[in-house]
Amino acid sequence: MKHLTSGSARNQATQTRSEPHPYLVLMTVSVCVMLYSMTVTVVNVALPQLQGALSATPDQVAWVVTLNVVGTAVVTPMTGWLTAKLGQRYLMIGAIIGFAIASFLCATATSLAPMLAYRIAQGGFGAPIVPLAQAIILAAFTGEKRAMAQGIFGMAVVAGMGMAPVLGGYVAEYYDWRAIFLLLVPCSFVALLLTLAFIRQAGKLAGLKLDWTGFVSLAIGIACLQLILDRGERFGWFESTEIILYFGSMGIAFYIFVVHTWTAEHSFFNRDLLKDRNYMVGLALVCVYGMLNFTPITLLPALLQNLKGYPDTLIGLLLATRGTGMIAGFYIAGRMGRIDPRLSMTLGFSLIGLSGFALAFLELNVSPQHIAWAGLLQGFGSGILWVPITTATFWSLSPRLLPDGSAMYHLLRNIGQSVYIAVSFLVVVRSTQMNYADLVSYINPFNELFGYQQIAGAWNTESVRSLAALSSEVSRQARMVAYNNAFLLYGVTCFAVIPVIYLWRKRDPAAE
Repeated sequence: MKHLTSGSARNQATQTRSEPHPYLVLMTVSVCVMLYSMTVTVVNVALPQLQGALSATPDQVAWVVTLNVVGTAVVTPMTGWLTAKLGQRYLMIGAIIGFAIASFLCATATSLAPMLAYRIAQGGFGAPIVPLAQAIILAAFTGEKRAMAQGIFGMAVVAGMGMAPVLGGYVAEYYDWRAIFLLLVPCSFVALLLTLAFIRQAGKLAGLKLDWTGFVSLAIGIACLQLILDRGERFGWFESTEIILYFGSMGIAFYIFVVHTWTAEHSFFNRDLLKDRNYMVGLALVCVYGMLNFTPITLLPALLQNLKGYPDTLIGLLLATRGTGMIAGFYIAGRMGRIDPRLSMTLGFSLIGLSGFALAFLELNVSPQHIAWAGLLQGFGSGILWVPITTATFWSLSPRLLPDGSAMYHLLRNIGQSVYIAVSFLVVVRSTQMNYADLVSYINPFNELFGYQQIAGAWNTESVRSLAALSSEVSRQARMVAYNNAFLLYGVTCFAVIPVIYLWRKRDPAAE
């Protein structure tokens, strides 16, 4: 008996030694995530070149971005099933190889149709990487080390998205748009080597079948939602037959998905996830986090370029302050593992809300320093927020549910991001129209202020040229107020979600 016990101990020790160090696993999945996150923004800078090379209209070339997002959104919910079918190691290997091949094919495209097909494949193969990487990290780290690991993971995502526009712009300017996609191939090779070396097989379950009804209905619903959000403003929302068809298809698909989920014996969406209160609260919070995370960097470039006339280099530097703040926030969050995540989340949302209010009172003569510190504050709050939200969401979730839970987690984050960006641009467009109509009513010969030279200055209504100049200035002011409204909504959203945080309950997962 003693001999058997010692032999068992030796086998266990050998197995433990054969497992890669958790930090090597963290490094591997961080590289994989950084690789995929680069594709989210890298192509945007090359759209003008793509338009000419593929002989496409601006509306047609926009599909290069849209369909990649749709491909990602459709495949992301499948991560749990794919993990159970293939295992974590083989799924990551397959995702990286498929992503590399699709990226190479994108560089070979000579017309729009194959480019769109390759971009869908690129998004589809890359979709499992982020949720799978997070599931691997959650399994490899426990306790306080998990917060630190999530901080490094978050920095990898931010670094990839932050480097991509700069790197892509340089490569496109000095080489060619094809080089942007070719650049991803050797990066994929490095990620593949690390995966082969340090990711072990886990998570595979035998006999698991795919619920095709649930998957197809969810995929159609998500695809239609993404198309509505991406193309709605461009086509006048429900004034367009295309948008109405998307909306109708989305409603039918989501109805089928919900009914089937509640009635099927083995549904695509694991109903056991709904039993964990902390996980459901975390989904709501990460959806709002997705809403807040990228909205400023989509609104500010247009504001600074069109209303302030800032050069692209200065805009890039001002946006970089947000990335600097996020890196600092991730570092601090990794050191706050012992603090109640509710307090950390409250701090994070409050800082982001304050940055929103700082931008909500911008004027046309605002200094670059004001934009910089507001971006730094917003990035710092976002960095602090990511780790406690992730910790709180998966606090009491069973390990067997991590792949499914992580897939839905990132799906809700992406959907929140798409919805809020669309809403923010809708606020800007509609507010501009309303503000212009309101302000222009004061431009008439009967306004007594035009009679006071010290107030009116060079403005007058006595010539067509002066009226044109006045109209241009009123338009600028109307757009500035519209951006103020969008950032005010942004700040209010941050503080409105704070009460939801305290629906989360801190309890010992082992006691569940």
